[in-house]
Amino acid sequence: TTRAAGPRGPSRAAPSDDGSTTAEAFLSSWGFSDAELLKVSKRYGQHFTPDVQNKIRPLLRWLSELGLTDFEVRKTVVVFPRVLRTRLEETSKPAVAWLKKLGMDDKQLAKTITTHPQLLSLSLEDNLKPRVQWLKELGMDNSQVAKTITTLPQLMGFSLEENFKPRVQWLKELGIDDSQVAKAITKHPPIMGYSLEEILKPRVQW
Repeated sequence: TTRAAGPRGPSRAAPSDDGSTTAEAFLSSWGFSDAELLKVSKRYGQHFTPDVQNKIRPLLRWLSELGLTDFEVRKTVVVFPRVLRTRLEETSKPAVAWLKKLGMDDKQLAKTITTHPQLLSLSLEDNLKPRVQWLKELGMDNSQVAKTITTLPQLMGFSLEENFKPRVQWLKELGIDDSQVAKAITKHPPIMGYSLEEILKPRVQW
């Protein structure tokens, strides 16, 4: 189901296309407040001069077309300003298209992107596919994977060797089989990020 996007008022009118528009002016035209612009500029990590025509405009338009509201678009950029230099065609679009094939709906995608915009900069082949394949090998179906990613998008950036495998191996040593492990991760994905020595093992010993 397509989600209703936010209001599109006069402030959404795009600035001039003559190439002289600054990033700040363009974002302001999309409704970014001065406080939001300051956060974006500070978090960007270098001189705030992203390409308006080839980077910012296509990205914001695409996020809006995905069904994100104006507020969600702004939140995405404020949380992770470096998304403004993401390779949209090579990285972000293929990742989102693939997540849709997994069965993620518009609402799940919007939540995933606004919660962890860094997902848009992850490689489909190097990050998303290997981790999803690993989850499926535990017995998860597409709906469980989609729910897990929506709950904790950061999971797609976790290390297979340092996060996934040691925790699952530990759960199995407790006598939990693959199907139960899959259910546990689906119900509470943060378990994959908890410290084994400081959090998980002490709780079980207690």
